[in-house]
Amino acid sequence: MTINDPETIAELEALYPEYERALVTNDVEKLLAMFWSGPQVMRFGATENLYGRKEIEDFRKSRPAANLARIVKRLEIVSFSRDFASITLEFERGTGPNLVRGRQSQTWVRMPEGWRIVAAHVSLLP
Repeated sequence: MTINDPETIAELEALYPEYERALVTNDVEKLLAMFWSGPQVMRFGATENLYGRKEIEDFRKSRPAANLARIVKRLEIVSFSRDFASITLEFERGTGPNLVRGRQSQTWVRMPEGWRIVAAHVSLLP
């Protein structure tokens, strides 16, 4: 097994900014397209546990679109062979006393239709 295949890392380095842009602009359709549509897909958020495509879609469509901008402080991509990878990052949102720090992890798998997120987790730090 090849860890951090340069071609695979380059693909995800090019793809991840699309996810980040969709997230901060609340492009729901793009976000949904980046998640796998299989029934085992999951997303654990700061306040929600979502199982399956329908729960993720309902959450995305009902989420407020305000104050989504954030600064990615650290981003790491690790690939295992050519079809499996994880992307983890630390982020900050807001300023001064309203600064929120968090972290995000995603498991990406190359499907026949392209790279898709099969599991995601977002949590906030105290």
